[in-house]
Amino acid sequence: MSITIKTPEELEYMRVAGRLAGEVLDYIAPFVVPGATTAELDRLCHDYMVNVQGCIPAPLNYAPPGYQPYPKSICTSVNHQVCHGLPNDRTLKKGDIVNLDITTIKDGWHGDTSRMFSVGGTASILGNRLVAIAHECLWLGIATVKPGARLGDIGAAIQRHAEGQGFSVVREFCGHGIGLKFHEEPQVLHYGKPGDGIRLEPGMTFTIEPMINAGKAAVSELPDGWTIVTKDRSLSAQWEHTIAVTATGYEVMTLSAGAPKNPFAP
Repeated sequence: MSITIKTPEELEYMRVAGRLAGEVLDYIAPFVVPGATTAELDRLCHDYMVNVQGCIPAPLNYAPPGYQPYPKSICTSVNHQVCHGLPNDRTLKKGDIVNLDITTIKDGWHGDTSRMFSVGGTASILGNRLVAIAHECLWLGIATVKPGARLGDIGAAIQRHAEGQGFSVVREFCGHGIGLKFHEEPQVLHYGKPGDGIRLEPGMTFTIEPMINAGKAAVSELPDGWTIVTKDRSLSAQWEHTIAVTATGYEVMTLSAGAPKNPFAP
C-alpha cells in the first residue's frame, strides 16, 4: 500500500481546494428547494466552480476502470439513492432528502466534501433522524483521527453509533486517500474493529464519508452505471469531509462558513 504523506506546502494547496469545495455547498444551499431539478443544481455548481472559483469539477468525465466517464460535475443522491447519483430532470419535492457531493480541483489538488439537505426545510421524522445520525457518525469517525490511531478505529466508531441507533452501514463504498489524485490509498472503511488497519501518521489525507441506511445495508446499481441505491428502497444519508492527520490530531480541510458544525462540539 503506497500512501502519500503530504508536506506542509502541499497541505496548504489542499486547504485551498477543500475550502473551495465547501463553499460550493454554501453557494448552492439556497437553490435546493421544491421544484428544482438536480440537473439545474449541477449546472449552477459547475458554473460557480469554473467561472467564479476558477477550479475544475473533478467528477466531470471521471472514468475509473470499468466505468463510463461520469457525465456531470456533481453527484446528487436523493432519498433511497446512496451515492454517485446522476443529476437529471427529476423535480425535487418538499420532504426529500438529498446529498450533494462536491469535489474541486485547484492547482492540481483535490478537495472532496458532501452535505445532506432536507428539501423545503423539512423531512419525515425518520428522514430527519437518519440525516442527524449520519452526521454524528461522520464526526465520531473524525474524532478518532490522530497519529498512532488505526484506520479501523474510524470504522468502528461509525459502525457502533449507526447500528446502535438501528441503522446500517453500507459496505461496498468507503472513504479514500486524496491529494493530487481523486482517489488514493488508503481505503477508509466505515465499519470494522478498533486497532485494525494501518497506523495513522501526520501528513496523511483522506476522506471520511459514511453512507448510513435506514433499512438494510445492501445496495444495487441502477442501469445508468453510476447511481447506487438501497436494495430495499429505504432512505440513505451521507456526509463527507476531507481530513488531514496532524501532529496532535486532525484538521478538517473542507470546512466552510456554512458547513453544519460538529454536533458534539461544546
